[in-house]
Amino acid sequence: MQLYSYFRSSAAYRVRIALALKGLDYQVVPVHLLRHGGEQFGEDYRRRNPEGLVPALAEGERVLTQSLAIMEYLDETHGPASLLPADAPGRARVRALALHVACDIHPLNNLRVLRWLAHQLKIEQSVRDDWYRHWVELGFRALEAQLQSPATGRCCHGDEPGLADCCLVPQVYNARRYDVDLSAFPTIARIAAHCESLPAFQAAHPDAQPDAE
Repeated sequence: MQLYSYFRSSAAYRVRIALALKGLDYQVVPVHLLRHGGEQFGEDYRRRNPEGLVPALAEGERVLTQSLAIMEYLDETHGPASLLPADAPGRARVRALALHVACDIHPLNNLRVLRWLAHQLKIEQSVRDDWYRHWVELGFRALEAQLQSPATGRCCHGDEPGLADCCLVPQVYNARRYDVDLSAFPTIARIAAHCESLPAFQAAHPDAQPDAE
């Protein structure tokens, strides 16, 4: 397997965690999102992923895109560790937590949005940073409330990391980069700290990647 990845991409980070939790070997193919105007927009990469986004996962002739779809594919095709609970209500809860991060928080703050704010709308850096923090904090307030559940353990659901934790930890990493005050979100901070102590999460960390800067 080959993972087309950028070390600081939240979506690629999610998939790296999932691959590590599943114990799968893969090769990182770096796609620099800033160099030369963004290597993700090059013709060669666009043939693999017409969206011009990372990650993409190649397995033989098959190329998969969208981080949540990739992670569920890995879960369905590679054992034995599972990223989702065995029961249907548990799976629905974990998917909701993962989607909350991946679909409600992250899209408002990803690189192409921030670049549009900077280059097309000419919004200054301090205002863009406020934009970032606003949407993360809004999302984290709801997520913190959702995690006040008996189903939450050391991780988002129980004591074993899964799909929701794969999404949460990269978002916390980026929240720290933008100086989001995590003291207002103690459950999120506790879960992230626990997961970050685990080998799979450490192996997937941006600083551990071959293209880290």
